[in-house]
Amino acid sequence: MQPDEYELESEPDFEVGEKVRLRKQIKNDGTFPGRDIGEILAKKGDIGYVASIGTFLQRSYIYAVHFLDKGIVVGCRKKELESAEENHESNATDE
Repeated sequence: MQPDEYELESEPDFEVGEKVRLRKQIKNDGTFPGRDIGEILAKKGDIGYVASIGTFLQRSYIYAVHFLDKGIVVGCRKKELESAEENHESNATDE
């Protein structure tokens, strides 16, 4: 069983409006219009804000993260994000 298999049985880890940081680089998998497949959309360490929360295959949350400096909104999974709120700054160096 994969760790996120039953993710929807609990509340989302992040809230709408929460400041988050990318834990890994995000490339276009073909679902981001107007960009080439494989193009880097956001880099590890980039900061954004959760704009909305959806679901994927009725098993995991997808967080729409607005990267203000890039002017884009990218769908991210829980494992790709960490909180960047001041009271969670100790997680900033996780790799």
